[in-house]
Amino acid sequence: MHHTLAPITAPIPVRASSTDDPVELLRFAINAHGLGAAALATLVDIRGGAARALGAHMAVAADGRFCGYVSGGCVEAAVASEALLAMAQGRDRTVKFGDGSPFFDIVLPCGGGISVAIHVLKDVGALRHVLDRLERRQAAGLAYSPGQQALKPVDPLPRAQWLEQDFVTVYRPRTRVVLSGQTIEAQAVARLAEDSGYDVIAVAPGGVRPVADIIDPFTAVVLLHHELDAEAAILEIALRSPGFYIGALGSTRTHRRRVERLGAMAFRKDDIARIKAPIGMFGPTRDATSLALSVLADVAAARLVAYA
Repeated sequence: MHHTLAPITAPIPVRASSTDDPVELLRFAINAHGLGAAALATLVDIRGGAARALGAHMAVAADGRFCGYVSGGCVEAAVASEALLAMAQGRDRTVKFGDGSPFFDIVLPCGGGISVAIHVLKDVGALRHVLDRLERRQAAGLAYSPGQQALKPVDPLPRAQWLEQDFVTVYRPRTRVVLSGQTIEAQAVARLAEDSGYDVIAVAPGGVRPVADIIDPFTAVVLLHHELDAEAAILEIALRSPGFYIGALGSTRTHRRRVERLGAMAFRKDDIARIKAPIGMFGPTRDATSLALSVLADVAAARLVAYA
């Protein structure tokens, strides 16, 4: 009697979420590994233009669920399929898309090409290390060795890059916005910042003492007061902090008075020059929502300059 084996069908890739937050992607990978198997796909080479930066991730579960992006959304399902094949074989692989790729039916809209390294997770210790450092608001680095098919924690580099035979991905804490001011503008900035996924801390009047402890290198300080006296205490703390952005509400004339005050208090010109005033990327604005957009665009641009 002749028996035929039914073909084993691979799971169909399906997007589990639209997030591109590295913390959520690594948590997804850890959970998927705990349920069976998972792969972490990383953008390791860009030829020409690309929609994402080097080091961008996708996480893929053995049941076909995936999240994250390595392009603008045009190759992610194909990357997930490759990751499922890698998991089935138990071997890492690097796949090219777009320019220089064997996949002629996948053309990137930007006309360039990308290479994606797919690592089948053997353990999640290195991923937990990254999450632990980010939880403590410290930068983290993760080195992927294609030869050893392994991930290991390393000191973070200035940016994601190849370092000899390893590709190093860099992770930094999410932007914190320390917000001072009991104004309608402050309420609008807080709402928009929270919707943007920032860590928002509103400082109450008189609550200045603990502020110094929460302004780290990944913090923007936003002062939205209508009087210089009201901002004075927190502005002094901000100028002595490692925050990457300090912005203050007020006209050019108001800022001249602010500069004179700070100069009289023996602040150096370089320190005073850190203050962005009038605050925002574009202005003057005449309504709270426009101001909030202007301020947060400025914060986002400053963060890119500080940590390109």
